[in-house]
Amino acid sequence: MRTPDMTQTNHSLFERAKKIIPGGVNSPVRAFKAVGGTPRFVQRAQGAYFWDAEGTRYIDYIGSWGPMILGHGNPVVIEAVQKAALDGFSFGAPTEREIELAEEILKLVPSMDMVRLVSSGTEAGMSAIRLARGATGRSKLIKFEGCYHGHADALLVKAGSGLATFGTATSAGVPPEVVQHTLVLEYNNVQQLEDAFTQHGKELACLIIEPIAGNMNLVRASVPFMQRCRELCTQYGALLILDEVMTGFRVALGSAQSLYAQSIPGFQPDLTVLGKVIGGGMPLAAFGGPCAIMEQLAPQGPVYQAGTLSGNPVATACGLATLREIQKPGFWDALSAKTQKLIDGLTTEAAKAGVPFSADCQGGMFGFFLLPELPQNYATVMKSDSARFNTLFHGLLDQGIYIAPALYEAGFVSAAHSDEDIAHTVSAAAMAFQKL
Repeated sequence: MRTPDMTQTNHSLFERAKKIIPGGVNSPVRAFKAVGGTPRFVQRAQGAYFWDAEGTRYIDYIGSWGPMILGHGNPVVIEAVQKAALDGFSFGAPTEREIELAEEILKLVPSMDMVRLVSSGTEAGMSAIRLARGATGRSKLIKFEGCYHGHADALLVKAGSGLATFGTATSAGVPPEVVQHTLVLEYNNVQQLEDAFTQHGKELACLIIEPIAGNMNLVRASVPFMQRCRELCTQYGALLILDEVMTGFRVALGSAQSLYAQSIPGFQPDLTVLGKVIGGGMPLAAFGGPCAIMEQLAPQGPVYQAGTLSGNPVATACGLATLREIQKPGFWDALSAKTQKLIDGLTTEAAKAGVPFSADCQGGMFGFFLLPELPQNYATVMKSDSARFNTLFHGLLDQGIYIAPALYEAGFVSAAHSDEDIAHTVSAAAMAFQKL
């Protein structure tokens, strides 16, 4: 445990960082630009908590944006990582542990026969789309407004101006011709989905979707909507890609696709994109599917994909230990109960304060809105009052509760959160709601 250098503050570190790192951060949401104020610079973390540069402790509901499902510094995971690090950090050659992790993933997600390990969710999503295009010989793809699949150029797109129109880039540096094959539709809009397939079905390589979106806070794909996604992809020969970077092994042991399979007979995606939990906090992600599709990848097939750090021996040790821990008896019942207890408590306190509030959760993932009803798409999410959210965010932060510093991000509960942590969070929220 390091002792905080009390001559440094979050503010002084941020000012120092801004001189040499764009915006002072290495990923935009960390900058607190949406909510205002100064980012907390984390010094260390343990269990359900982290401590900032000033020594202040926070109950952490981000958990590295999802991977820390066991909490920070789980002793079993730490031991596995330490042993792996002693053997070497990176080899650029195959290891047995890559096979073990792949076998563990395939055991838990039966829609996949083969899996390719990579280093980030962006890389996995980008590669899955390339594979779909190579396997189908088609170029166009469907994504949904409000779903985030990494920062690959073709996916940084917002909806076009009319029904089923191709989108426009949301980032400078992305030429229009790069996104001309990306069709952006409204999430949970069955009619628009059907119209898009009618117009473009024979040209579509794939449809990529977050089954439970976590980047417009938490919004579920309805069962009828997901069923039509599967049916239309099958009908027109497009591949259905489930982006489970966030939901994989976070909402259920079998991931979100196992939940939809309970309501849709025989439901399976063609390709699955995974990340976060499978790396246990280390840089690791994956994509996988049936042999007939995955064998199109190099070196076996014509679709090229490679990575110097893919299957990194320390990252695979971390991920493998994490996946084995979450399979222990009672793990999911306990995690789900904690998350539900948090959501129930927040809902109750919001009602007492007369604050419009709606919330949802699944497994260890949750989301809430300062709206009277749960949104079903991005346009409805955008009706949230950002100023009121910012007041709530800082009210919680001042009481040692760290939620996402942005209105449109889901939250995460870990196995390390205690009943006392939940109770303190609900109590802090009650005080914050009074300010609204």
